[in-house]
Amino acid sequence: MKKRNIYRFLVIAGIVVVGLVLISGSFYTYWSVASPKKTCLSCHEINPSFNTWASSAHRDVSCFKCHGTALSNGFHSLKEKSKMVFTHLKTDVSSENIQMTESQLLETMDRCKNCHQSEYTNWKASGHSAGYADIFLHDTHNKTEQLNDDCLRCHGMFYTGTTTDLVDPISKQGPWKLKEPGKAAQPVIPCMACHQVHAPGEPVRKPDYATPNNIFYARNLINNSVGFYSRHEKTHFQLEQLPRPDMVLFGDTVQTPADPVYRLCVQCHAPSVWHEVGTSDDHTPVGVHSGISCKACHETHSNNQRNSCDKCHSDVSKNCKLDVRTMNTTYSNPSSPNDIHFVSCKNCHSGQKFKSN
Repeated sequence: MKKRNIYRFLVIAGIVVVGLVLISGSFYTYWSVASPKKTCLSCHEINPSFNTWASSAHRDVSCFKCHGTALSNGFHSLKEKSKMVFTHLKTDVSSENIQMTESQLLETMDRCKNCHQSEYTNWKASGHSAGYADIFLHDTHNKTEQLNDDCLRCHGMFYTGTTTDLVDPISKQGPWKLKEPGKAAQPVIPCMACHQVHAPGEPVRKPDYATPNNIFYARNLINNSVGFYSRHEKTHFQLEQLPRPDMVLFGDTVQTPADPVYRLCVQCHAPSVWHEVGTSDDHTPVGVHSGISCKACHETHSNNQRNSCDKCHSDVSKNCKLDVRTMNTTYSNPSSPNDIHFVSCKNCHSGQKFKSN
């Protein structure tokens, strides 16, 4: 009799387990393929993100393609999603905008390469792919300039702690070490530092082949996905929201590039508080290259400028009868006294050299 009861119990338990698996499996499948209006949007905090996504170039891409599902990365994903639910129930976030943690953002960025393989590969080959160890454990830099919290404005803008939480010691005497060794290889300038994934934009459309002359006029002049992420405001500022800086050189106002991308670059490649060209990490072009945009010479994601001269110059200069690529500038020789950003005619024709402050 006891064996029969045990057998019945096992059968009933098995039926319950199978039923739960079928129900949860069906629900999981539905959640993965259904419209976000019927799934993600059921949480009112998702409304702001959904509204921007609905008007973005990614609006035909399902949420889980970038954010993953509860089981897309095994137990780790299930743990992360459970943590989100716990945080939601524990904290009153009714008036707050949901923010991804840095680790969640990096996981999302890793999925960007599924569609943007070329851009991701170019980014990996650029200086913008530097990790925390490359920046915060740089011996020469740390001995020259003491680390401070403003470092995170451009290097680690999604890190929620302070520089003191990240590096020890905060001084010009090392050796320095990361308090969180696991962050050593994590990128300090991920994709989302310059790209707002949910930014308003249009998906790629086929041009009007019947009237090819109109293709030029139909193209979008502004890349809405590009913008600067402010760690203090915890939001992206699109290019048209960024100010065009007033720059000076020896007291005279300098013509800055009209291209909005320059406004983005100068947020990190910035001058001193006096806005003097060439100070700090500023590379605002003056001299013969005055007014030229950063992306006129630098490739968008790789920052490569190897073929930049060819874009504007013929093989031989009409004035000097020389190949501009072989002139004594930092383009051909990094130790040249003539910085390509600041070079002028006087550098060669009168022996004078431009020196930034």
